[in-house]
Amino acid sequence: MAASAGKIYCRLPKSKLALFANLNIFRKDGIALRYVANVRQMHSSASYLATIKLDMPSLSPTMEKGNIIKWYKKEGDTVSPGDVLCKIETDKAMMDMETEETGILAKILVPADSKDVPIGSLIALLVEEGDDWKNVQIPAEAAAKPPSKPATETPTPVVTTAAVPASPPSAAPSSDHGDHRHLVGPSVKKLLQEYNINSNDVPATGPAGALLKGDVLNYINSKKLSKSVTPPAASTPSTPAPKIEPAAAPGANYIDIPLTSMRRTIAKRLTESKSTIPHAYASIDSNMGALTELRKTLAADGVKISVNDFIVKAAALALQHSPKVNAIWANDGPKLSQSVDISVAVATPNGLITPIVKGASYLSVEQISSTVKELSGRAKEGKLLPHEYQGGSFSISNLGMFGITEFSAVINPPQLAILAIGTSRTEASMKGNQLKMTVTLSYDSRGLNEVEATRFLEEFRYALENPQSMLGGTIDSAAEAFAF
Repeated sequence: MAASAGKIYCRLPKSKLALFANLNIFRKDGIALRYVANVRQMHSSASYLATIKLDMPSLSPTMEKGNIIKWYKKEGDTVSPGDVLCKIETDKAMMDMETEETGILAKILVPADSKDVPIGSLIALLVEEGDDWKNVQIPAEAAAKPPSKPATETPTPVVTTAAVPASPPSAAPSSDHGDHRHLVGPSVKKLLQEYNINSNDVPATGPAGALLKGDVLNYINSKKLSKSVTPPAASTPSTPAPKIEPAAAPGANYIDIPLTSMRRTIAKRLTESKSTIPHAYASIDSNMGALTELRKTLAADGVKISVNDFIVKAAALALQHSPKVNAIWANDGPKLSQSVDISVAVATPNGLITPIVKGASYLSVEQISSTVKELSGRAKEGKLLPHEYQGGSFSISNLGMFGITEFSAVINPPQLAILAIGTSRTEASMKGNQLKMTVTLSYDSRGLNEVEATRFLEEFRYALENPQSMLGGTIDSAAEAFAF
């Protein structure tokens, strides 16, 4: 309990610390001394002190809001450290929120399918095991309505507000009848409406204070009143209704698809990249014959390595010998990266994400293969951690498996370059048919020039056309001599 109380103590504002100090649980520095008060006694005197607040976490540096997709736990469930509470959609990916606390999920303040929940806003409350979780006190900060989808019936208030001023005679008697409102008959109501009379101004002579028709007629005669011109007001509520309900345009055959936070962020970053980074492009063809034969040999020995795994390794070795390409743009200039960390584009149901193969130049092809498979699998399940897809010094986007011959990719800032991989194709030559593959390097012309881009592509092609060098992990001396 002392440890738990210490955790709660750290969460309390300074104005509440005196309550714990009176229980002699802590020293002034907040370190637990001993547990004196009975648990139940402490909770009965200040039950809200034992409440643990769960806020919307910040799961990426650029995240400002998030969407709560679903809750895995329900109110009343016991939770332990490591339990997954809910799934959150950030601007980068779909992620599971785990708890480090032990207790009972007492109240879910932001339900599933809530959109644009600000970081730091209160989403749930926990209490300690054994506490009365059904009677947990909700903090005042949670009184505000949680973000939700726009209401479909928003035009309705417009109808009511438009009708009220158009029929003041009917509003007056209905709201000002006083004690005998329920005793007013239909004929009396009609007279009150027609002559625009307040029922409280008419002396009532009926039993139990009832207002009679004769009372109203006597009042009209004594005041010499005439009928008000109000009948058109009865038809006004029905006329604006058709105008307020929006209808689809005739012949419209499209369906709006909600944009996820991830796709919205991708669109924003790609737009910024193309509009702020001066893209330059360079392409090169590689002969894939030797690599194809090597893969067949490895497969016969039970080793399955994809072309993409060799591409990642070839790029890592090329970056090792072209360090200026292995850089990011920071503080108005290029900054060389100390490690070759390659971001590999992976398509997921929610959008594109780039898990990072860190230290790729020092990994074997087999290690790269297992790393890419593991990262890709968790990326598609939305289980990547932020440090596994944020950062990187170079990117690869491969559409070869989809039959795309060649394409140019958009630079992933702050990186300086991205390599676009096309499919392998057969071409006739003087030496017979050859298997060729085209790759295109998109690079930031502020930090790289044509010579540096060409040198990288030459290194990359040499590695692919000499795949045995990738199994050893280094490029031979002839390539090193060319590189430097």
